[in-house]
Amino acid sequence: MADIRRAVRDLFDEAQPEGRVAVAVSGGADSLALAAAATYVSHKAGLTVTGLIVDHRLQTGSADTAARAAEQLATLGLDDVRVLPVTVDGKGGLEAAARRARYAALRAAADGAWVLLGHTRDDQAETVLLGLGRGSGPRSIAGMRPLDRPWARPLLTIPRTATQAACQALGITPWQDPHNADPRFTRVRLRHEVLPLLEDVLQGGVTAALARTAAQLRDDLAALDDLAADAHARASTDDELEVAELTPLPPAVRRRVLRTWLTRVGTPELTDAHLRATDALLSDWHGQRGIALPGGLVARRAHGRLTCTRLNS
Repeated sequence: MADIRRAVRDLFDEAQPEGRVAVAVSGGADSLALAAAATYVSHKAGLTVTGLIVDHRLQTGSADTAARAAEQLATLGLDDVRVLPVTVDGKGGLEAAARRARYAALRAAADGAWVLLGHTRDDQAETVLLGLGRGSGPRSIAGMRPLDRPWARPLLTIPRTATQAACQALGITPWQDPHNADPRFTRVRLRHEVLPLLEDVLQGGVTAALARTAAQLRDDLAALDDLAADAHARASTDDELEVAELTPLPPAVRRRVLRTWLTRVGTPELTDAHLRATDALLSDWHGQRGIALPGGLVARRAHGRLTCTRLNS
C-alpha cells in the first residue's frame, strides 16, 4: 500500500490537482487499491475524492456489482460516490464500444477534474504487445501516458500483484470480472497465454521491460513532437504549408507536421497510408495529381505550397 500511495503522491506532484479528484472504480483490485491510496493522499493534500463507478449493464447483476463497489468506496472514506449507468452500442466490437461509453461517462461526471485510472504495469505491457502485434506505430507502442488530461494513471509502474496484496491488507474483497477470463477478448489471451509464455521463454522480467520500453519511447516521441510543432509553426500560412520549409525535415518530423495540418483542416481517420501518400507530395514530387483523403478532401501541391480542399472544389 505504501508503494501505491507513493505513486499517487508522485503523480499529484506533477499534475497539481486543485479542489477535487475523481477515481474510476470497477470494483476490481486495481481500482479499489487506487481509490484507497488516492483518498489517503488527497485528504492529506486538502482535496476531496469522488468515486465513479460505470455500470455497463452487459452482465446479469451488474447493478448489484456496482452497488457493492459503492459500499466499499464509502467504507474507504471517499467524499462522494456515484454510479454511472451507460448504454454500450456502436461500431468496433464490444470492447471498443464499452470503452467509448465508459470514457464518455467518466469525462462528463468528472466535470473538469482529473480522473484517476487503475491501469497497472501489467496493463501497460499488454498495451505495448497489442501495438506491436497490430503494427500501429511508435505512438501505440509507447503505451498509455501517466497524464493525458483528464486521465491520470498513477499505477503504470506498479505490478498487479501489488494492488491485489493491498486489497488483502485492507480487508477488501475485489470483484472478479468474468470478462477478464473470457478468451474471446484479445487482451485476455495476452494476459493469460502470451505474457506467461514470454516470461517463461525469456526467463522473467518481460512485463517490466515492456513498460520501460514504453516510457523510453514516450520520451523520444515527446522530443519529435516538439520539433514538429516548431516546424508546423514555421511552415503554416493560413491553412496551407510552405513546401520549402518541409522538404529538408527528417521523415518522422515531416509526417508529424502533416498529421497536425491534416487534422486541423478537418481530415478524419487518418491512416499511415494517407500520411505517406501526402508526404510523397514533398519527398517524391514529380507533378502528380492530388491525394484523396477521408472526408471528401484532397491534398495538392501547387505554387510551392500544400493545400487541402474539398474534392471537386
